[in-house]
Amino acid sequence: MRHTGQTPVTLIGLGPMGQAMTRTLLAAGHPVTVWNRTPARAAGVVADGAILAASPAEAVEASGLVILSLTDYQAMHDVLGPTTGSLAGRTIVNLSSDTPDRTRAAADWAGNHGATFLTGGVMIPAPMVGTEGAYVYYSGPTEVFEQHRTTLALIGAPRFLGEDPGQAQLMYQAQLDVFLTTLSSLMHATALLGTAGLTAAETLPELIGTVRGIPAMLDAGDGSPGANIDAGKHPGDLSTITMMAATADHIAGASEAAGIDLTLPRAVQAYFHRAIEDGHGGDNWTRIIDGIRKPH
Repeated sequence: MRHTGQTPVTLIGLGPMGQAMTRTLLAAGHPVTVWNRTPARAAGVVADGAILAASPAEAVEASGLVILSLTDYQAMHDVLGPTTGSLAGRTIVNLSSDTPDRTRAAADWAGNHGATFLTGGVMIPAPMVGTEGAYVYYSGPTEVFEQHRTTLALIGAPRFLGEDPGQAQLMYQAQLDVFLTTLSSLMHATALLGTAGLTAAETLPELIGTVRGIPAMLDAGDGSPGANIDAGKHPGDLSTITMMAATADHIAGASEAAGIDLTLPRAVQAYFHRAIEDGHGGDNWTRIIDGIRKPH
């Protein structure tokens, strides 16, 4: 049901995330206009009350707040490029993934056409949109963000990172860095155990238990890991670079003997041996950040 007092919103891009956001906004009473390259994808949300625009220009002109849920920033230019005459005075909230530099360039592009621009990074899968566990990083003009905070909060709790439009994108990519590397390590470990006949069904719960235990391990050292890194301190009170390098060597050796891919263990191994070569074998494992910051 629509309530005319609620802010009209346009949503462009109706993959699973775009559909979930559309339904969440509709449920809160917002009139929602949608557009998608493949119109058939709009059938479900139109049945729920959304209005299907015939073109991107019609979709943009329907609302002052335009949310994009697209593959990347090039898709934004492809879709909105022909609509530049309609962008003035509107706020574009781009929740697509790309690099921070492309994000900043897109903010400049929008500004050149009279629009304001907010970057967003949605940190949950589509089924969690609108739930208590949902959160989204934003950056861009503070005043514009505050103007739309209430509407955006329906998607997920907003976490504002400042005026730089690239900041939310950088945080989003950093979070995915952790996420994808963790998923890759889980599959690598599952493959390693599988060479001994252990099934994924039996081993994955054990491996996920290690992931859950990492926060407690991080807090077990001397002080806050983050504060120590910021201060350039890497006390080797519990686990040293030398100890970790030996473990990395064993993982790589076991993987090689098992005949599985060595890309991930070799990369990890290289971080620790670089720190030893730089004279930091007695420091805490966090010292590998030096080599990451300044690669050879």
